[in-house]
Amino acid sequence: MVNPETVERVLAAAAYLDYRPNAMARGLKTSRSHSIGVLVPDLVNPVVPPIVQGIEAVLGEAGYVVVLGNANHSREREQLFVEAFQVQQVEGMVVFTASDDSGMFEALVRTGLPVVLVNRTVPDGSISAAIPDDPVCASLAVEHLVSLGHRRIAHIAGPQATSTGFRRREGFERAIARAGIPHDPRLVVEAARYTEEEGARCCTSLLASAPAFTAIFAANDMLALGCYDALDEAGLRCPGDVSVVGCNDMPFAERFVPSLTTINIAHRELGTSAARLLLELIEDAELPPRQIVTTPALVVRESTAPPASS
Repeated sequence: MVNPETVERVLAAAAYLDYRPNAMARGLKTSRSHSIGVLVPDLVNPVVPPIVQGIEAVLGEAGYVVVLGNANHSREREQLFVEAFQVQQVEGMVVFTASDDSGMFEALVRTGLPVVLVNRTVPDGSISAAIPDDPVCASLAVEHLVSLGHRRIAHIAGPQATSTGFRRREGFERAIARAGIPHDPRLVVEAARYTEEEGARCCTSLLASAPAFTAIFAANDMLALGCYDALDEAGLRCPGDVSVVGCNDMPFAERFVPSLTTINIAHRELGTSAARLLLELIEDAELPPRQIVTTPALVVRESTAPPASS
């Protein structure tokens, strides 16, 4: 509807002036912001960046900009960011942080926006999610330790209000039962957060009060790294005295001393899967929720060995 010569003159003037369209004004005109809110629990956690990279790669190709919110393990900040995303008129959200006891699931549904969970899920599957096969993660860890000869295996579980913590603990207990090992609840301790400090605290608690054990399956690599700290403080060697298995295969896990045996989760793939799910929901809000489940793999390194004969 515009004369081609006029178009050329306008584009030339825009280039000369280095003009950039006002995104807010364009959003008011089109009722679209072309932005997506992404809420993460902790930017320090090494598994977060590859997931975000996967999300950005898919959404960027589709013409969306990611608006990142770091909750830093705070429920108040979670709620703040959800409200901020709504004010900024994001067209959807990808959320890492939701837990059963936070009220976040209900808050997300109330926004009326397309929402996808990543690395977490809800028990009833009512929100679309891209998740690892958490029970299989635990099974792989236990089967590896049992194959080395371990029978007294402790577990540092993640927060039980999160699907990762609950499902990995459930997978651990089922794997122990399949191996014919009696379940001893004293060998399971729950971390409040997925942090190195919590891993050290939980491992110290196990060493102080649990029956003797020769191996630990930690629900993520940060908890496993905390075990290294606690074992060293107690004068114990890994894996000479206690073998340790983590979960996630986070960046630099192979550089730990000893290098960490862990369960690899394709985090970038989780991000790309979550972004594709969200684009589907933006295109058709009536689609039923569904889950994409990625397959984990055992990565054997130096932190596991047969139990000492003594």
